[in-house]
Amino acid sequence: MNFEHTHERRLLAQSILRYVDERYGDIARRTVPLAGQGFEQTHWHALAELGALAALFSPDHGGFGGNAFDLMAVFEQVGRGLVAEPLLASLMAGHALVHSGDDRHAELLAGIVEGATLASLAHCEPGGQWHPAEVSCNARQHGDHWILNGCKAGVPWGAEAEVLMVSARTSGNWNDESGISLFALPVGTQGVKLRGHPDFDGGRSADLDLCYVQLPMHALVGPQGMAVEALRAAIGRGILAVCSEAVGLMEVMMASTLDYLKARKQFGAPIGSFQAVQHRMVDLMLHVEQARSATINCALHLDAAGPVRDRYVAAAKFTVSTAALKLAQECIQLHGGIGMTWELPMSHYAKRLGLLTYQLGDEDFHLARYAELVGEEGAS
Repeated sequence: MNFEHTHERRLLAQSILRYVDERYGDIARRTVPLAGQGFEQTHWHALAELGALAALFSPDHGGFGGNAFDLMAVFEQVGRGLVAEPLLASLMAGHALVHSGDDRHAELLAGIVEGATLASLAHCEPGGQWHPAEVSCNARQHGDHWILNGCKAGVPWGAEAEVLMVSARTSGNWNDESGISLFALPVGTQGVKLRGHPDFDGGRSADLDLCYVQLPMHALVGPQGMAVEALRAAIGRGILAVCSEAVGLMEVMMASTLDYLKARKQFGAPIGSFQAVQHRMVDLMLHVEQARSATINCALHLDAAGPVRDRYVAAAKFTVSTAALKLAQECIQLHGGIGMTWELPMSHYAKRLGLLTYQLGDEDFHLARYAELVGEEGAS
């Protein structure tokens, strides 16, 4: 089979990478944490104009892509360029809206696709991970409005977002698949407390407290109590994005390490000529190829029936997370002490790759999730 991107996707990827090389560069990733601003609005709007956001959504929803491989084409370049902008937040919030089947929030979706409105999905709760059904934050109807109470953790770019897509339980128990609803929450609403914090790679997340937050009835997104499938679809696309970004990062780190091994000399010869080092590089190359294959497999099944899609999503995240940790550690070690310096891009790639292994669930969570899904399939 031919797994190369189409001509249109390659052109999009080249446009994004060209912009990143010319206008962004690794210096942006190094200065963002120092400035404390999270991301640069100029870059954000430029990426939107290039079509990086529109490529993540279908023409029916204001974009021009929406296919799983469109998503891969964008996020591989995000990884290659260490792009700090909140594309992942917009992707997940937007697809939560799309898969809710609710046309009442078309204006909000259009703003997300155009890059005019920054939104993020607030689903993971303290002490938990990104299981679609594990929701204890609750919402109850009171007269002509909703009252929300609860906490969310690790909301991507939550403090910078204008709207949060919040999952809350309107009926049932903590891990019931039924009874979960989605709400569009403007961040300035009374009772909303956001605590933004930097991630160790230079990005930003936020913890969210909801204390008797009052929302109008039209804040409900989609049918009441039936949001779990929209959450599965949004989280699945988020995980594919994270895996694609990791693959892009891994390929750059491999290439940079190979160049260093050819240039660095010891005992009068390039250290890349030593057989033990060559064996380690071959092992890393196999990890990268395995990660890419798992990501492609995930993309191929992203629109499959729910349990099938979720199984491939979990398998991809486990495989990529395991490979990414191994590669980050090995590349830093092969560079020696210089690999940890602030000035060398390698250290920033390694930090970003380390964060991606935990974002939207670490390898332990997804291995258990895969086993759970396989068990359910066998029982049926």
